[in-house]
Amino acid sequence: MCGPRLMIKFPVALAGLREIPSGVWALGFVSLLMDVSSEMVHALLPVYLVTVLGASMATVGVIEGVAEATASIVKVFSGAISDWLGKRKLLAVLGYGLSAFTKPIFPLAPSVSWLAAARFIDRIGKGVRGAPRDALVADIAPAHLRGASFGLRQSLDTIGAFLGPALAIGLMWLTADNFRAVFWVAVIPAFLAVSLLLVAVREPKRFAGLRKVRFPLGVAELRRLNSSYWLVLTIGALFTLARFSEAFLILRAQSVGLPLALAPLVLVVMNIVYALAAYPAGVWSDRLNRMTMLAIGLALLIAADLALAFFRGLAGVTIGIVLWGLHMGCTQGLLATLVADTAPPELRGTAYGVFNLLGGLSLLVASVVAGALWDDFGPYAPFLAGAGLTALALIGLTIVRERAPSLGVSHRS
Repeated sequence: MCGPRLMIKFPVALAGLREIPSGVWALGFVSLLMDVSSEMVHALLPVYLVTVLGASMATVGVIEGVAEATASIVKVFSGAISDWLGKRKLLAVLGYGLSAFTKPIFPLAPSVSWLAAARFIDRIGKGVRGAPRDALVADIAPAHLRGASFGLRQSLDTIGAFLGPALAIGLMWLTADNFRAVFWVAVIPAFLAVSLLLVAVREPKRFAGLRKVRFPLGVAELRRLNSSYWLVLTIGALFTLARFSEAFLILRAQSVGLPLALAPLVLVVMNIVYALAAYPAGVWSDRLNRMTMLAIGLALLIAADLALAFFRGLAGVTIGIVLWGLHMGCTQGLLATLVADTAPPELRGTAYGVFNLLGGLSLLVASVVAGALWDDFGPYAPFLAGAGLTALALIGLTIVRERAPSLGVSHRS
């Protein structure tokens, strides 16, 4: 998916699916089900707030901004707590459970304040589960299948990300735009996700020889996150600064003539490509140097940005959206794999929490700057800036590879 050679070995990638532990599969389907539920709600929530409950666009922005910032902050503490307890599943269940129990509030909410509270608690749930879940995948997956395992979980998660909006569109048509009916349907996959997590995922016993983590966010423990981890963190932050919110993909498609009613199709197309690319990219990261795969992903982002900046028709912008999905598939699971490769096993929760926090803040900055560039210079400007920043990140990646040649070397290299 991320190059001609990957297409040649695609049957090998499919054969490797049988080797991935059942716990990783279960966590992937848990993510899929919860994403179906959440995206069914989130695809309609801004329109529902404005057209049904009379909220302003500023209110919608505040609700979304606070909710996402909260999720990023909570991830740090939940990851650290999972290291301190030596247990990941407990916090994953708590996080998914919080999100599931907020879902009935959306169809029942009588006012904007109720919906804001539900969205806030839902994002707390996302923050609680994120870092412990990723650390649990790393704990369950064999080292030689780590890239494939993260790629599979990311692929299944992304399938949920495009099934949710697609189901929302279909159900809105079937129910004659009955928002509350669609929100009630979204409750079902949320509780299925929690049930599957409880029944099908077994947490491995704490590995012998691992030291007890006393205060994960203390200076002494953070010093145990070595230079390779901090290099990965820096690469991830620089990369995220070059990649702004996918909302700008929708706006770009609308600027070249996509009808408003078809706007959700932008994310559907992008996420289909993302889902198809993530697992093969993970398999190949187990066979090649992971930094090579990351460089391919950065090159794809540059190509996507240039297509979105210079192509004027809908067909050209669609090419840019497809390339964007490919770059997501080639990088997101891979970055999670690199964190697992470089962090001590007993501090993986903390490592993912810090990584996710910095990534969330970088994405916020990137999206604010992209919006300002769009307003001041036009729709091509944020994509040209993104291409330039990505090129700088690619140069930085080359320097890192020269100074730390062992970073990103997989167990099959």
